[in-house]
Amino acid sequence: MSPARTGQVAAVDLGATSGRVMLGTVGSGHLDIRQVARFANDPVQLWNGRRAALHWDITRLYTQVGAGLADAARQAPDLLGVGIDSWAVDYGLLRGGRLLGLPYHYRDTRTGAGVAAVHAAIEPSELYARNGLQFLPFTTLYQLMAEQLEESIDLAEHALLIPDLIGYWLTGTVATERTNASTTGLLEPTGNWDTALHARLGLRPDLFPDLVDPGTSMGPVLPAVAASWGLDRSLQLTTVASHDTASAVAAVPMAPESAAYISCGTWGLVGVELIDPVINAASWAANFTNEAGADGRIRFLHNVMGLWLLSESVRRWQRCDVGVSLPRLLGHAAARPAPVAVFDVGDPRFLTPGDIPARIVNWYTEHDLPAPDSRADMVRAIVESLAAAFASGVHAAAMLSGTDVQAVHMVGGGARNRLLCQLTADHTGLPVIAGPVEATAIGNILIQARAHGLLAGDLEALRAVVASAFAPRGYTPRRDISSRKAG
Repeated sequence: MSPARTGQVAAVDLGATSGRVMLGTVGSGHLDIRQVARFANDPVQLWNGRRAALHWDITRLYTQVGAGLADAARQAPDLLGVGIDSWAVDYGLLRGGRLLGLPYHYRDTRTGAGVAAVHAAIEPSELYARNGLQFLPFTTLYQLMAEQLEESIDLAEHALLIPDLIGYWLTGTVATERTNASTTGLLEPTGNWDTALHARLGLRPDLFPDLVDPGTSMGPVLPAVAASWGLDRSLQLTTVASHDTASAVAAVPMAPESAAYISCGTWGLVGVELIDPVINAASWAANFTNEAGADGRIRFLHNVMGLWLLSESVRRWQRCDVGVSLPRLLGHAAARPAPVAVFDVGDPRFLTPGDIPARIVNWYTEHDLPAPDSRADMVRAIVESLAAAFASGVHAAAMLSGTDVQAVHMVGGGARNRLLCQLTADHTGLPVIAGPVEATAIGNILIQARAHGLLAGDLEALRAVVASAFAPRGYTPRRDISSRKAG
């Protein structure tokens, strides 16, 4: 039974394109959230002496977090605490407690040399056996090897992942939260640092601080920070499942033994929740990853490019037409016929910022297929191709893990996209249950609420609170189109 008292906590939720501060009121099985601040998270390009490099504007992001927390404290004078989640893999380097430079953006092109250096030291198949992670060229260990080749990492005493870095600036406490650490490639499947792998790659084993689990108190906000932002000094920082996908999955109101999830934002993370990792030749060939989730669960999933393709396309079109609107385009796209063939959304050409629509046209041309010739047709092709990739991921996750998937839960921004949800149902041949949209912030709030004694129980008990608080939208497959493949 849930505790009787009610309280409020703040969730700092930092995505790859925007950040938010959300206020959650929790207790007695009750859950209510509202947004108190939202801000852009735009990368910056800086000349580094050799090339233009892509970085995160982390000091601006920190300032926006502080302003949002000040707003939250004004709206909730008895605010109990705060938790931070963000995108994965990126980090800041510290020496003597000071940041050595703006963290690199994972879409920066520097990591190719890091990939080559890692794979020269350890075969990819052996690396997968050690860490259970899918290959992504921007995984932290590849970034760190790129730093090592540039000899910049020698100056650093610590590397802190983004939520841990902001938490350090808030409290002065140095630690690494486990779910986000599991995305670095430097953790064993048991959830501990693989110090032998660190040594093999020439990385110091103490580069990352000790691991802590979600729900750990990191202490109060520093008095100087509290004073500058008008915060109560008793405001506590609690670790949550700080990889944003881990927080999102914690809030999916699903039965893990019979459901798959798609956490759809900038990226689409498609998978199932397991008790034990799946690390074998088949999962390696399918490029599936085993990442840590809340309460010791395993997120067995595959990355799909996600809504990045839409947002970057709209950004490009708005350069010459400020009236371009994604909701309007989606409405037009729903009335357009499906493309002759879907394109491969995982093609590396779509990873970096730029003219995504032109790259999609090039993909179709190279494959001797008719390319979309209007914006509405382009949006339809993108959404149809994402849905096909999601379906492929769902079926692969089910087959590789032995999960009898009967439904697909779509959470995050993609849950708002009715066309995407319907096409995902069509391509999977399974019902899609959409919502909650704010799953990441909700998962963040749930872990905090349990740590503060506002809720009790295991992950299923927390999910039951979500199910009672947020009504989902259902989508039934209209036809089986799962056989449509990329050309």
